[in-house]
Amino acid sequence: MEIEICCGSIQSAANAKAGGAMRIELCQGLVEGGTTPSLATIQYAVRELGLQVFVLVRPRGGDFCYNELEIKTMEEDVAFCKEVGASGIVVGFLHPDGTIDTELTRRFVEIAAPLPVTFHRAFDECKEPLQAMEQIIDCGCKRILTSGCKPTAMEGAEMLHQLVKQANGRITILAGSGITPENAVELREKTGVPEIHGSCKITRPDGAWETDAKQVRELLKRLTY
Repeated sequence: MEIEICCGSIQSAANAKAGGAMRIELCQGLVEGGTTPSLATIQYAVRELGLQVFVLVRPRGGDFCYNELEIKTMEEDVAFCKEVGASGIVVGFLHPDGTIDTELTRRFVEIAAPLPVTFHRAFDECKEPLQAMEQIIDCGCKRILTSGCKPTAMEGAEMLHQLVKQANGRITILAGSGITPENAVELREKTGVPEIHGSCKITRPDGAWETDAKQVRELLKRLTY
């Protein structure tokens, strides 16, 4: 099973590596649901940490409907990620009615190529998730990061199982939200998901979130041995 660790800072990325992680989703602004990290953060994580770095490209918190100015900046961010050697791009686009913006999704798959694109948890706001998955497959995305359209992956286990079954290997279902070393094996058994996305975070004395190397190590131990 492949494991991806969500890292909201360069220190969290370093902690994830110390815990044995090989792949991370790199972002910042976790209190907003994640936004694009700084260019220096991306470059350092790729060149100095030696991790597979999947970069979240999201210019702001809030909804997933973007104007042309925001889209242009996202295109520049993707170009930079490719230039410095990132391993993948994470995006998500919706229409105001909660359906997939297939035009923008396809556009970013083309811009990101040959890097794989993960459609992020904007998916969990879709009204018809099984239909939305088919659209995302048609757009050329390689993964969907989802909690099964519930607040946590454990709560969304039934939908995750349906998605895995319907996908039938055409796209990877990456389960995320509320996954811990204690519940990860149960989630895998209930859903059959091939990949898990965990934050393994702790709250620092100053109130900020940070990836905990010990939790990463325990998560990897339980899922890969």
